[in-house]
Amino acid sequence: MARKNAESARKGRGALAHHRRPSRTEAKAHKGAAIGAGGKFAAAWKLEDAKAKFSEVVRRAQAEDPQYVTVRGKPSVAVIDASDLERLLPAQKSRLPLVPFMESLYVEGLDLERGADRGRDVEL
Repeated sequence: MARKNAESARKGRGALAHHRRPSRTEAKAHKGAAIGAGGKFAAAWKLEDAKAKFSEVVRRAQAEDPQYVTVRGKPSVAVIDASDLERLLPAQKSRLPLVPFMESLYVEGLDLERGADRGRDVEL
């Protein structure tokens, strides 16, 4: 596996390891990874690398786990598959289009008449 990770690293893909939660020393030594849910390593990209290889970041987010983007060494954002996002978001209530919504309001007893407005007197 070490050989496979070394080959992946040479190709610019970064080495990904999924195993037990690392010690602090191991976490500092493991470049290109962030600790994700469950204490496993997840892919992490420096911002400049993510910008340069955005299509790769998206492809990996769809095929693998969320891809974290770091700014100044700290996780800043995560790129995740759209289906995962839909699953995580609360279900949205259906919204009526504007006209049916306005028609559904009770305005029967509401007086919408306005008196004539002649403005105000201004001294010059």
